Amino acid sequence: MPELSIDTTTTALVVIDLQKGIAAQPARPYPARDVIKNAAKLVNAFRKNGMPVFLVHVVSTQGTALTVISDESFPRAGALPPDWSEFVPEIAPVPTDIVIAKKQWGAFYGTDLELQLRRRRMDTIVLCGISTDMGVESTARFAYEYGFQQIFAEDAMASRSDEQHNAAVNFIFRRIGRVRKTDEILRALSRGPDA
Repeated sequence: MPELSIDTTTTALVVIDLQKGIAAQPARPYPARDVIKNAAKLVNAFRKNGMPVFLVHVVSTQGTALTVISDESFPRAGALPPDWSEFVPEIAPVPTDIVIAKKQWGAFYGTDLELQLRRRRMDTIVLCGISTDMGVESTARFAYEYGFQQIFAEDAMASRSDEQHNAAVNFIFRRIGRVRKTDEILRALSRGPDA
């Protein structure tokens, strides 16, 4: 596997659903606290380098949630807590961040994420968040079809089970981008594109 190189002028970070309501759920193979810790390292490094940070969260309500007929659905225990969609404090938005509110799994459909990336001339995204096989994978599939280069911070994402996480990483992400650990991405950022 070749050493990772990142062009800091055309790469953005996209963080998926690291919000209080989702981060409070059990996560595998990495606990949510580790995912948040690694995502925060990436957020801080991108901010320090003056690179765009896109923070994505779900703001869906009972009235705006999709109501498809499926064999298995998510349990809904009434109204969500008022802070359910707030970002975890470790990645709280700063004025230079771009906040994307979505109502479904992926961060592209029904939002201006693609437009905001294109306006900043970004051609590569680093993806992380919860959950690997839902929000991250759905966003990644759209990004691939839109022609974005992708780098996946494997230890800055998690799912409900090891199997779900590993299936997305091993069978999808490796075919549409590059899978790396957080520390590899941070090293590439510190070296710059010409190292």
